[in-house]
Amino acid sequence: MPQVVLYQPEIPPNTGNIARTCAATDTPLHLIEPLGFELSDRYLKRAGLDYWPYVQLTTHPDWSVFRQQQQQQGGRLIAFTTKGELNYLDCDFQATDWLLFGRETSGLPEDVLASCDHRVRIPTPQAGVRSLNLSVSVAIGLFEARRQVYFATNPA
Repeated sequence: MPQVVLYQPEIPPNTGNIARTCAATDTPLHLIEPLGFELSDRYLKRAGLDYWPYVQLTTHPDWSVFRQQQQQQGGRLIAFTTKGELNYLDCDFQATDWLLFGRETSGLPEDVLASCDHRVRIPTPQAGVRSLNLSVSVAIGLFEARRQVYFATNPA
């Protein structure tokens, strides 16, 4: 199944909520440092509730170390970004995909986006709203990827 990657997340409750989603779906979660908080942060722990033992968490000291591991394991890097040219519903997700999400305040830097296989967006019809909350975006992207992968491997 796909894996979730957070590039330099800044807000502890968002990461805690994402960790809870990853625990519930048995999805590996990767955090790329620097983080905007300590992993011992009480708000992070509170948002993740008592599910932390079920989170397959890996932290990477920087982008290059993460990228090296990702390339060794294989699979496509799919960036979720407001700059995406492809609607996430039109992306054909695969079991080996890495779903990459950027910082809450600034998204993904251009050099990181340039190294991705695809850039997808979650459209919002209200032009004045730039983006959704990070934990909501991860849930939307992850569940669509899982839906596609499940039905690809378990046809009706």
